[in-house]
Amino acid sequence: MENTYKNAGVDIEAGEETVNRIKPLVKSTFNDKVLGNIGLFGGFYDAKFEEYNHPILVSSTDGVGTKLKVAFAADKHNTVGQCLVNHCVNDILCCGAKPLFFLDYFATGKLNPDVAVQVIEGFAKACRENGVALIGGETAEMPSIYAIGEYDMSGTIVGVVEKEMILNGSKVKSGDVLIGLQSTGLQTNGYSLARAVLFNEYKHDTYFDELGETLGEALLKVHSSFFHNVYPLLQKELINGVSHITGGGIIGNTKRIIPENLALDIKWDSWDVLPIFKLIQKIGNVSDEEMRHAFNLGIGMILVVDKNNVSQVIDELNCKSFIIGEVRDK
Repeated sequence: MENTYKNAGVDIEAGEETVNRIKPLVKSTFNDKVLGNIGLFGGFYDAKFEEYNHPILVSSTDGVGTKLKVAFAADKHNTVGQCLVNHCVNDILCCGAKPLFFLDYFATGKLNPDVAVQVIEGFAKACRENGVALIGGETAEMPSIYAIGEYDMSGTIVGVVEKEMILNGSKVKSGDVLIGLQSTGLQTNGYSLARAVLFNEYKHDTYFDELGETLGEALLKVHSSFFHNVYPLLQKELINGVSHITGGGIIGNTKRIIPENLALDIKWDSWDVLPIFKLIQKIGNVSDEEMRHAFNLGIGMILVVDKNNVSQVIDELNCKSFIIGEVRDK
């Protein structure tokens, strides 16, 4: 048999089909800041920020971890891309930044255009919802690196913030109140523990009365973007700090924006822990300490707010929120 790239496991035609099918999806995210056409060797974005006095670019790169294993099992691929974009948007929101554009990386052992297009549909949907341009990406077919039917992905986001509006923890002070915004579920963290606990005995299509849905449906809930809820409040200078609750839980993430002379006082019984977390703890016999370390427990983002601004912030948030504690002196 003749040695060809396709026989070696890389199907150039499948790659070209994928690119052709995603072009309209990608273009649907463009705005008047995007220059050039899809297919060039780079993405172009006009960085003339006339509305800013001193614009600072903010960037972040992330993935969605082993949440992908649940997507593989359920054969549902149109939500994990949304999770990735929203995760990245939330990360730079913690710095006070407005997202501008997004770049994706999608890698698989054998490229299935139908699956790849579903993933990128998710990227495009979340980009449109967040006002972000999807200006470039990479689709890589790498036989022997990934198992058949599996893939990995990551994303990079770039945003902008006025220099004097950067959030870096310096505004946080003793007496500030912690407002927690409800998550949809695990978001994109803690899935290795959740899978170890749940999938030894149950499958993705197992229905649980306490969830009101299947296990797969609960675990594939889209990671929420809090941009439209929080950014207007940042513009009004009503927020002193923002913490995105990812790996490391509420304490691990929020202490990153708290000055060293201050501490967090979390009231762990002050919000509704979502049913999926109660199920994981019950089935896996997981301690409270480990649950708090690995999961967000129903709090997707925390706003650090001056006590005099709490009522206004809660009124204007337009999402379910809880007062979950405060910042105090050590």
